[in-house]
Order: sequence, then C-alpha cells, then structure tokens
Amino acid sequence: MSEPDNIGDRLRSLRDERSMTRRELADDAGVDVALIEKLEHGRRGTARLTWLTRLADALNVEVSRLLGGRRSEERGAERAPGPPGDVQDLGDVVASADSMPGMDTDDAGEAPDLAELNAAVDAAWHAYRMGNMTRLAGLLPGLIGEARLASSELGASAAGPLAEAHQLAARLFVHYGRCDLAEVAAERAIRAAEGGGDELEWETLHGTYSWTLLCEGRPRASEEHAVSIAASTEPSMDEAALRDLTVWGGLLLAAMAAASAADRTAPTTEYLGLAGSAARRFSRDRLDYHVGFGPARVATEATHAYAMLHEPGLALRSAGDVHAGELSPRSYGRHLIDVARAQTEIRDLRAAEETLCEAESLCATSFSPAGPAHAVVSDVVVDVGHLTPELRRMARAVQVHA
Repeated sequence: MSEPDNIGDRLRSLRDERSMTRRELADDAGVDVALIEKLEHGRRGTARLTWLTRLADALNVEVSRLLGGRRSEERGAERAPGPPGDVQDLGDVVASADSMPGMDTDDAGEAPDLAELNAAVDAAWHAYRMGNMTRLAGLLPGLIGEARLASSELGASAAGPLAEAHQLAARLFVHYGRCDLAEVAAERAIRAAEGGGDELEWETLHGTYSWTLLCEGRPRASEEHAVSIAASTEPSMDEAALRDLTVWGGLLLAAMAAASAADRTAPTTEYLGLAGSAARRFSRDRLDYHVGFGPARVATEATHAYAMLHEPGLALRSAGDVHAGELSPRSYGRHLIDVARAQTEIRDLRAAEETLCEAESLCATSFSPAGPAHAVVSDVVVDVGHLTPELRRMARAVQVHA
C-alpha cells in the first residue's frame, strides 16, 4: 500500500489506525483541534515543527512519519536527488528580513516552548545525518521561522536553536553546491550565536563558515579564516576539556582540508600534526556542538588530504587507522572513495574497484555525475583492462563512457 502523499492524509491515517477522534488527539498532543481539522481537510499544508512533534508523540511515532519519510529512509533516502526548488525557497527564507519566514500566518503568536524547539532542531540534525536532504530542506524554513520568533521573545536562551537552524541551512546549501547561499546562512548563524554568549558554539560556526568559503573555491581564504579563529582560541592541550579540543580540532581539520585543496603540502602536514596531538587525548571520537573529532576523524581527514595531494602511500597509511564501526555508514562510504583514489594512483585497480563497490553500497549519492566518486570511477574505467558488470554499473551512475 502506498504511503499517503501529504501531512493531512498521513495524520488522518495514523489517527484512524489508533481509533482516535480529532478531539482525543488534540487533547493528548496539547494542540488546538482546529489545527488537526485544517491539516486533514487540506486547508493547511504544514504546521510548526514543534506542533507536529507533539502530534507525533501523541501518536507514538517519529515525527518523520508525519513528514513522510520512514519508508523513504528504509529504501535509502541517500539516493534521493536534490530538490533545487526547495533549496531556493530556503535561500529566500535565510535572506528574508521577516521575523517569521517560512511560517503560516496562523502560527504567529507566542514563542514555541524552548525544550520543544530544541527537540525540533535535533530532528533536523537527525535528517541531516541520515542523508535525507530532501526532508531537511522541507523542515528548515518553518524551523528558522520558529527559532526567530523564539529569539525575538526569549532573547539569549533561544540563540542556540536559531544559530543551529542556520548552520544546518549552510550545510544543506554546501551539499547542493549553492555556496553563495551557504555563506549567507553561515554568517547568520554566527550573528545569532553572538547573542547567546556560548563561545564554543561561536567557534564551531566559524568552522562552518570556513567550509562555505572552501565550497566557493576560495581555499586560501578558508584556511586563513579557520587558522585565525583556532589561533585566538587555542586551549591548553593537557588541561582543556575534551569538548574544547573537539571544537579547536575541528577548526584545524577545516584548515587542513583547505590547504590540501590548494596543493599546499607543508601546512597540511602542520595542521594534521596539531590535530593529531589534540586527538591523542581521546580514547575514541566524540561529537560536540555537532562536530566530530578524535583519532578516527583525524585519520579520515588525513586520508582525504593526502589523496587530494597525490600522496597515495600516506593516504593508505592513514586509512589503516580508520575502521568501519568508528564512522557512520555514509561517512565511511565517502572515506572509502578516498581509499580507492589512492589505490588507483598506485595502480591497484582491482582493489580500487572492490573499494568503490563497498563505498557505493554505503553512500550512493556520491556516485553521481557531480559526486566525489566520479573522478575515481573515471580513472579506473580508463586504466583497467576489462570492465566487470559492477564497474559498468558504476560508470553509468556517474555518466562515464565505458
């Protein structure tokens, strides 16, 4: 049976499955019954994410069920193409001076509960980590509107959710190559964080801004920005809390990525050494302020940097310190593309093909004409003597003539 096409139909279907009246659901969720009526009758296409989360909790499902994503996740949301229209709409919201962009006029009024708003931000981060960028693009306009409303009424206590909503927008824009919009979103995130007084969050967002500059093809500016923030906030290596080292180490890895993109081997090695020194304090990787850092992350970024610098021996040596269980499947799949790049350079083409096959099973969107696997697949196709069915399939995916 096909999944209902819109929020109202999904809401009605879930409510009917539980034999609940609209009034019963409204009472359990703590929302106005008129909201449910308007959604189910199609007079509204969506609602505040915080309200949808309440409805999902009352129905004992994940909010993704209302937003239309559970089955798409099970089938592999990783494969979904980007929604350029939704991305442009989100760009208009980010650039808007409206205090509640992306929100229905019926939703104006009191600020959302801060705990619920933070939960909505967490749901958006979950969509990002699952690789469901289509859903994220649909979530963010309303989420930014709610966060702006909360910030205007609650002040500094709501600065974090507002900053994170814009940070997610910046990352989404980078994913779709809209680097101009990514820079605007990152700047708004930094400005929001300045009102909250959380220095580590402020530093993290400068790391995001550095990545947007790299996306724009400005590696020197990206490197210099990350280094300047890292230098001004350098923690004590022996005494600092691990979360301080996570944020600082993330800035160094951003600088390293920019230096390697500019073919600058010496600074790449220097940043790697500093990041590695910080990572030695960690028994395993951590996630602080949505930044991952630790031994596996450093080794993963080193593999990428050396592969980009055409140092395959160093890349493969770094890859030896990365294990599948230490990264998310999506991140490990992207890492394997760097491994395959290094294997191709040392002419171990069959090993590169096997690595690419594993990478494709974990990170399918990287195997597109504009994805990071394109160049590696192209090199293997050109150099290998006989194309296996698997290699032919990957060549078609990235649109390389085989």
